[in-house]
Amino acid sequence: MAEIRTVTTLRSKRAEIVSSIAQYEKRLAQARADLSHVNACIALFEATGDRESTTPYTDIYRVFQRGELTAICKAALAEHGPMTTRALAVHILTAKGFDAGDKVLAKSVAGRIIHALRMQLARGRISDAGKSKGVRVWKLPPTTHG
Repeated sequence: MAEIRTVTTLRSKRAEIVSSIAQYEKRLAQARADLSHVNACIALFEATGDRESTTPYTDIYRVFQRGELTAICKAALAEHGPMTTRALAVHILTAKGFDAGDKVLAKSVAGRIIHALRMQLARGRISDAGKSKGVRVWKLPPTTHG
């Protein structure tokens, strides 16, 4: 028996709709992925430096304002005298409200300290007091009056 033309047309329409739904689902999945990426970018740009809101992969360079790291180091050296890079890292983590026991974060901050203080050393604004147990000791240069 021959099919009724209406049934054939409806089956054709059903196949068309199924195909459209599949295309919409692909576009929806892509839109969800795009939204996820935008949300991740927003989270990175809104990083404030708070321990609770900082994810482990937050760029450490965004935690400190320009010159803040050097200023904290100089203040610590003025208050406590010569300090090692490790001691300065712990001091900075405490001053910023981070967990001073976080070894990964402390190592990252120590790397930033070394770079920042080497630049200050080259400009004569920080002095090198040698090494203690393989760790650089930093101090403020003697003040000259004149």
